[in-house]
Amino acid sequence: MSAICKTKTCAYRIRSEMMGRLFDLHRLWHAYKSGDESDDLGSLYDYGLCFDYVAPGTFGGQKEGYYRYQLSWGGPSDEFRFFVNPDLSCHRIEYWLMDWFDAAQRVASEADELFLLELWDWLREGLLR
Repeated sequence: MSAICKTKTCAYRIRSEMMGRLFDLHRLWHAYKSGDESDDLGSLYDYGLCFDYVAPGTFGGQKEGYYRYQLSWGGPSDEFRFFVNPDLSCHRIEYWLMDWFDAAQRVASEADELFLLELWDWLREGLLR
């Protein structure tokens, strides 16, 4: 890890980290939609580390469960969290950046939210199979 990562807080870095992830996901999504399953980043199927459900109460103070699309793990780690209704429709998406004893989150909005809702529909289809 570079010295820059150790000195900049997650709150300071979150915007650029989220934009970088969204840029990659847009590239992979467009490759997938055009029928070209891979890009120099790899495949949309292989981009994240895991997609799983985090039940309420898993972490201290966590009242609501969510689906986690984990992109990296360790220090730093990052993920998109999809908060859903009982019918699996998504009502909020957050991006989280976490680094040793530090974390920040942003709620997706506007064009980013629309794109991530489309991605959520794709991820959700895997749940329903």
